[in-house]
Amino acid sequence: MSDDTKKILYVQTHGCDDPARAATPFYLASTAAAMDIEVGIYFTMKGPTLLKKGVPETLQIPRAAGGGARLRHFIDQAVDLGVKLYVCQPSLDLHGYVVEDLIEGVQMIGGAAFNDMALEADAVIAF
Repeated sequence: MSDDTKKILYVQTHGCDDPARAATPFYLASTAAAMDIEVGIYFTMKGPTLLKKGVPETLQIPRAAGGGARLRHFIDQAVDLGVKLYVCQPSLDLHGYVVEDLIEGVQMIGGAAFNDMALEADAVIAF
């Protein structure tokens, strides 16, 4: 990507206890990536619970009409389009997780790295 490539950083604070809020960052990040925007999603607070191995395959995103896709569908779509997934190290501690508890492809970063990414982004959007 060139230096004038736009960047968006999404911040996911909601976890598997709130499935209605789980897929939106993945959906929007996928759309942005398809628009050739460099995109990352940072999982903090309850967000890492969405990335725990086994959760994406079982968490169903609700629809008013019934049914709904599993979270794994939205994650795969985002990652296939180049969306980067980052997790907050202290939030792993909050849930008693280690990075090996998470799905493949998640990078653990600290507060300084997050702040650098936020300063370099053209937009930071929190959920």
